[in-house]
Amino acid sequence: MLFVNSDRRRRPTLDTVAAAVGVSRATVSNAYNRPDQLSSSLRERILETARSLGYAGPDPVARSLATRSSAAVGFMLPEGLRGAFTDPALSIVLDGLASTVDGHDHSLVLMPGDSTGGPRPSIVTRAQADVMVAYSLPDSAPALDAVAARGLPLVVIDQPVLPDSARVEVQDYQGTSLAAAHLLSLGHTRFGVLMFALHPDGVSGPVSADRRSAVPFRVSRDRLGGYLDTLEKAGVQPDNVPVWEARGSDRELGRLGARWLLTRTPRPSALLCASDQLAFGALRAARDLGLSVPADVSIAGFDDVPEAAYSDPPLTTVRQPLADKGRRAGELALKLLAGARPPRPTRLDVSLVERASTAPRM
Repeated sequence: MLFVNSDRRRRPTLDTVAAAVGVSRATVSNAYNRPDQLSSSLRERILETARSLGYAGPDPVARSLATRSSAAVGFMLPEGLRGAFTDPALSIVLDGLASTVDGHDHSLVLMPGDSTGGPRPSIVTRAQADVMVAYSLPDSAPALDAVAARGLPLVVIDQPVLPDSARVEVQDYQGTSLAAAHLLSLGHTRFGVLMFALHPDGVSGPVSADRRSAVPFRVSRDRLGGYLDTLEKAGVQPDNVPVWEARGSDRELGRLGARWLLTRTPRPSALLCASDQLAFGALRAARDLGLSVPADVSIAGFDDVPEAAYSDPPLTTVRQPLADKGRRAGELALKLLAGARPPRPTRLDVSLVERASTAPRM
């Protein structure tokens, strides 16, 4: 038989601290949640008494149940958590978002995605969050239905385009069009395209015409469209442009895809890469094959992450304002939490940064 020691001290509560200090329960609560309502000396006396009693503060779960508010921002990823720490573009966006919501006493809840292109609906349903931020999810991600079922406000970064949501994006189509036009101006006529995921099925490899025609990722559609439409206007037929799809923005996948593209006959003299990570992999693939960049092949990326200026050679790329995109998303989340209606979409400009990885066709 299990006996409970009746002399064991009970866990201290808000009431325990209130009795010890000789103030009301509400006053102790204010010391933690509304410090501006108390004098600094009284607040310090309450907190010191709480520490001596072993009281760590109000239970956040109980508080969220009582207020029906968690003061948290949910961040929905299209793939696993690894991308949040290994993809520099995503890391910069996430840092901009986190620094914005941190400054207003809100926490950030990361929700990894799976093969559906977003978190499982059950994760979204259980998440302790009052607003959701969707980062580059496909149009058909089931997680979006779960957000709608909960009636939570939604901020979208990049994609998808949804009614009644706030959205911040960049000019993806214009950006890739700039990169293609730049290489055309240098005299290139044989191109290869290295894309990140066109579909959320985890497939990497050469892209068929059918796979190009129904892409559920808005960013992938626009970036591929910007490349191919610009090339077509210059007389380069899209069917003659090999496209390799990487299941993620990963430099090893970029290396694999670029090796395939650079062993085609005829070999492309220029590679258009949908992200800097893929372009870094392409630089490595060119070295693997004994090719010189840009003498044998020109390579252009997209993002302008910090490493792009220091790669070997420095990477020509399309610059997007990554940190600003994260900050804008954080500001939108705070506005929705305060009860504001979603404003018109925020679209940020891009620009071409010319460096040493592109040169006139030899």
